[in-house]
Amino acid sequence: MLSRSSKKEQGTVLCSQYLDNKKEQRTVPCSFFWRDLVKFLDLVKTRQSVRKYLDKPVEREKIERCLEAARLAPSASNSQPWSFIVVDDPKLKEAVAKETFSQLISFNRFSLQAPVLIILISERPGFLNKVAEAIKDKQFSLIDIGITAEHLCLQAAEEGLGTCMLGWFNEKGVKKLLDIPRSKRVELIITIGYPESTEIRPKKRKSINQIINHNSYS
Repeated sequence: MLSRSSKKEQGTVLCSQYLDNKKEQRTVPCSFFWRDLVKFLDLVKTRQSVRKYLDKPVEREKIERCLEAARLAPSASNSQPWSFIVVDDPKLKEAVAKETFSQLISFNRFSLQAPVLIILISERPGFLNKVAEAIKDKQFSLIDIGITAEHLCLQAAEEGLGTCMLGWFNEKGVKKLLDIPRSKRVELIITIGYPESTEIRPKKRKSINQIINHNSYS
């Protein structure tokens, strides 16, 4: 959490950074953070769905940083309704990957190439969240799952890794392979590895004018 201070030191505006799990503060130049915020848009442009991977293992520390980014994601009432399974054992990974496609529907066959699969499981939200979901008819936990997944994928892009989020898979088969309780839901499988190509494809997105209005819908 950053707060802007009116103090200046050697002509540089300072920011107070509240350290995780500590009450102490430290000050660093705001220009450092503003510079990184500018780079963030470049990172967003770099992230893309990767469906071709090199036959190259991914360092454990890179996976751990991706999971740390996911852990720090915001959630409704800080419920953090998620858990992750990292599948990097080659034989088990292949078996799980085979649950993402079939002879009839084969568009996820590329998952066999990925050296790591991350299974994203939704956990039960707290009582207040369940009440709020019922009253508002909204699944806040699924919104939270999407946020944490994107945190993971953005950090992967920062690490030079490629990812792809898969929503189509045989959930029962995945649960059986990974000993996931029947009461849990597997929401996403994320493939992760070094991309075969470093080319960044042009993004096909609606224009700003098509998606943004000011002060009213029309």
